[in-house]
Amino acid sequence: MHRRLLVVLVPLAVLFAAALGVPLGITVAEREMQETYVDRLNDVGRFASLAETALSTGRTEALGQELARYHALYGIPIAVIDASGTVLLEPAGAYQRAAREEPALPRIVAAALAGARSEPSGKWAPWDDSALVVAEPVGRDSEVVGAVVTISDLSKTRDRILVRWAQLAGIGLLPLIALVAVAWPVSAWVLRPVRKLDAATSRISEGDLTIRADAEAGPVELRRLAASFNIMMESVENAVQRQRAFVSDASHQLRNPLTSLRLAVESLAPHLSPAGGGRQVYDIAVDELKAMQRLLNALQASARMESMRTTSPVDLDAVLATRLDRWRALTATAGQTLAVDVPPGLRLLEPPGGLGSILDELMSNALRLSDARLVEVTGSTVDGVVRIAVRDDGQGIDASDRAQALRRFWRSPRHQNVPGTGLGLAICADLVGAAGGELRLEEGLPRPDGSGHGFAAVVVLPVVDPSRT
Repeated sequence: MHRRLLVVLVPLAVLFAAALGVPLGITVAEREMQETYVDRLNDVGRFASLAETALSTGRTEALGQELARYHALYGIPIAVIDASGTVLLEPAGAYQRAAREEPALPRIVAAALAGARSEPSGKWAPWDDSALVVAEPVGRDSEVVGAVVTISDLSKTRDRILVRWAQLAGIGLLPLIALVAVAWPVSAWVLRPVRKLDAATSRISEGDLTIRADAEAGPVELRRLAASFNIMMESVENAVQRQRAFVSDASHQLRNPLTSLRLAVESLAPHLSPAGGGRQVYDIAVDELKAMQRLLNALQASARMESMRTTSPVDLDAVLATRLDRWRALTATAGQTLAVDVPPGLRLLEPPGGLGSILDELMSNALRLSDARLVEVTGSTVDGVVRIAVRDDGQGIDASDRAQALRRFWRSPRHQNVPGTGLGLAICADLVGAAGGELRLEEGLPRPDGSGHGFAAVVVLPVVDPSRT
């Protein structure tokens, strides 16, 4: 937004300066050319008066000397031409050499011999190399007996025009530089309320619903927007808190009746015949009650973990140090092998609820939901993120099922009778996303029998600079 504002203001300022500077530059160039023309016109006028006397008396020696001194002093070719167009006087033949390069010269001389004074040249542009031809009739009206002609090189005049243009450009550039220097802090000041509102929305997107925008600063429109934004966030935060409170309270309130019901059902066990049909119904009822208790526990855990929205840097080595012994014991009990390949020194942004809890859930899934022989935990750093993968060589999940496995309460058809609630991966994915990361489900290790691949859960989290405290 800051750059866009400058992109709008600076070109407008440049156009404004050009709108003023270009006509001024043209005026300056025309004035320089006009001054040169007037100077040459005065010269030929003086020589025309001298030539009229010299031609009438036949004494042209003094006139020739004046022309020679003029040419030697200014380097301007000059000539006196009689009524027939013949050159009578010219110093050192300079006029004849210059005349060959001026196609408009015969027309101007003919007009002067007809009694017309030459007009100013309109070719003032510095890139035009034509000369200035000025002709003055000798005599008046029908008594014109000749003409005085000068051919002036305008290179010095055009150099002066370029210098004046450069000066104008420099003078015009100073306000532009000042405008840019002022526009940068001014635009930053104008956009400061927008940046604060953007910062507030970024914090909210990270899960901090307590952030509010500053509704006391900035233009009236932004203050109204910030106030509306704060009202909306109040409603959102209240709705989320009510939702979490309902889940937590409902789970807590159902726990005691469900526990009582389970105790009542289990108390029927001594009164049931092992061979009767009632025993089968009893076992089903106990299993359903256990599943309901696990679901209530998962709902309470979900409400607690979702209420934690703070992230912090953590060393992966420290997290694994508190978990590896337990994981090795669990895999050994299940007859599995645990392999760990994590380089030291990885520091990353820990999700809300703790990275250890998420890795525990992924390890639990690998132990419970597959017939794996090998469970592998690896870590690596790629393009500014840390990848922590928990892979196994078990049954795996089809690609179509992996797309749904992060949905809440989803259970694979093969795992319907395995204890679980279908909430673990979904909660882990939400928490990892709150830290700016991602939970990906991929193919795992190749199965020992070559029938496919196992399952892999990959946690991707931002890298934190080791110097950060």
